[in-house]
Amino acid sequence: MHHVRSFAFNAVLWGAGAVLSIWCTLFGRHFRNGILRTAQLWTRISLWALRSFCGVSLEVRGLENLPAGGCVIAAQHQSALDILLWISLLPAPAFVFKKELKRIPLFGALLEPSGMISVDRSGGRKALRDMVERAHQAVAAGRQVVIFPEGTRVAPGVRGELRHGIAAMAQGLSAPLLPATTDSGLRWGRKSFQKSPGPVHITIHPAILPGLSREELLATLTALFYG
Repeated sequence: MHHVRSFAFNAVLWGAGAVLSIWCTLFGRHFRNGILRTAQLWTRISLWALRSFCGVSLEVRGLENLPAGGCVIAAQHQSALDILLWISLLPAPAFVFKKELKRIPLFGALLEPSGMISVDRSGGRKALRDMVERAHQAVAAGRQVVIFPEGTRVAPGVRGELRHGIAAMAQGLSAPLLPATTDSGLRWGRKSFQKSPGPVHITIHPAILPGLSREELLATLTALFYG
């Protein structure tokens, strides 16, 4: 039964995503707000299907820590579900993503027009400078920059390695930096077709004090992510 329910959810997730991506490609590709609002509609549909078919719900703590304007969210990354939850929780998210994702049919071509921030992970310091500059522009526009410091999905109970992009962003921006933790991988595994029923817990922690060294920042995030 779980397999059937997971199939129904995936059909809604990918079907709605394809239809809305085609719509944006034809009509809304050059309108940033239109693409973002369409992505938020897709998220609402997908999370409804995830809850209805698979029994997966979201329990969020710390929303009061989000500032009214632009900020940076340093989010733990365990599952593809993390993309959905941040699109649903934030009014104007701008994700930092690896440039390879632009190759995804339909969806990939809409990432940069929607204001998302691509980064070439093999590009060295120039790539980091470009990322920080684009993040600065997003924050100045009142958007919430979401970056996954682990760089990839890390299974629950596994200790990942934090990349230095988050340190470059923290040192290059004056915006509030809020860590966020999750256990989303317990419900939606990295390469798992089947989704497990139960709550997903997301905690948005208070902003990290500015002025930390690179080592202090990474140590603070490591302690929050892995206990």
